Amino acid sequence: MNIHEFQGKQILKQYGVAVPAGEVAHTPEKAYEAAQRIKAETGADTWAVKAQIHAGGRGKGGGVKIARSLDEVKQLAKSILGMTLVTHQTGPEGKVVHKVLVEQGIYYPGESEPREFYMSVLLNRETGKNIIMYSTEGGMDIETVAEKTPHLIFREEVDPGVGIQAFQARRIAFNLKLTGKAFKEMVKFVSALYRAFEGSDASLFEINPVFKTSDERIMAADAKVNIDDNALYRHSDYAAMRDLNEEDPTEVEAGKYNLNFIKLEGNVGCMVNGAGLAMATMDIIKHSGGEPANFLDVGGTANAQTVEAGFRIILKDPNVKAILINIFGGIVRCDRVAEGIVEAYRTIGKIEIPVIVRLQGTNAEEAKVLIDNSGLEVHSAITLEEAAGKVSELVN
Repeated sequence: MNIHEFQGKQILKQYGVAVPAGEVAHTPEKAYEAAQRIKAETGADTWAVKAQIHAGGRGKGGGVKIARSLDEVKQLAKSILGMTLVTHQTGPEGKVVHKVLVEQGIYYPGESEPREFYMSVLLNRETGKNIIMYSTEGGMDIETVAEKTPHLIFREEVDPGVGIQAFQARRIAFNLKLTGKAFKEMVKFVSALYRAFEGSDASLFEINPVFKTSDERIMAADAKVNIDDNALYRHSDYAAMRDLNEEDPTEVEAGKYNLNFIKLEGNVGCMVNGAGLAMATMDIIKHSGGEPANFLDVGGTANAQTVEAGFRIILKDPNVKAILINIFGGIVRCDRVAEGIVEAYRTIGKIEIPVIVRLQGTNAEEAKVLIDNSGLEVHSAITLEEAAGKVSELVN
């Protein structure tokens, strides 16, 4: 589950990670009031006004601005709120901004030059250990750094059984070429960041940039956080952070029926039971000359209602030119799937695009009888090869 920057910083703060003083606001007036409180608390005379959407590249898209007066905070918040922010991660359709984060400005004069670093914590699936990736080149796309200057990316693996050790945090600060107070602050920062990653059951913490101020403090100037969905039962407070406005509406609807659904860009909708069979079905669609329009796994407990819901969700995509239903009946009974297909036809009405159905396994014969007696215009297939041939014929 993705969360907003301001929510990620709330979690970081709970674990002792230093973050700039800030407040979220939904109106220009609230942004102005937030800036007043931040000034009273920190003495700040500049503020960052940052669009809150689930996407990176906000600054390049015009969603992050620096205000040098309270009135400018209000003006910038007014210009950002309600805008459709387009970044390299939102796609050309962009995302509408519903809230902004107002933060104290952290670029201020001092005895040393400010610096920006990159740091993230995630799981290395090859080794089964957590890994801290970091670089002196903060504030940039890490992909660009990896491509052009890979020697500037460092990695520190942490055994989750023992946790991060003091010498590892010191090594990170040393590789970032820090000394004195900033070195000590970075050691504290790294240790606290790792505790936040483990304690929140996150799958990703990405801080870009980690900021060294002119008075040698280390802060998380940004926070991209992804919480493991499977651990949310342990974190009801984090589950409440979910923002449905930032998620694909069809994926939200699918979640209500416990359907595993991911929208893709193709022209053949598919409904399958089991992730492995779903991947094979998507491969066979591509092999036949089509492109999968979605990943939809109805799971092992599917019934007529969930199948009907899946059918409706697929049909909402105007790019879909055909639907392939590929069910191998093990736990799921094929006749239940057939009932869902028949019911979907009856309630939705005439479906203009072709539907190919392959049902094998438990109660497959009963399922075929149900569909044959329903009067539906569907194309039956017995083997995957036959299903692929029908997809190619009907789509092309």
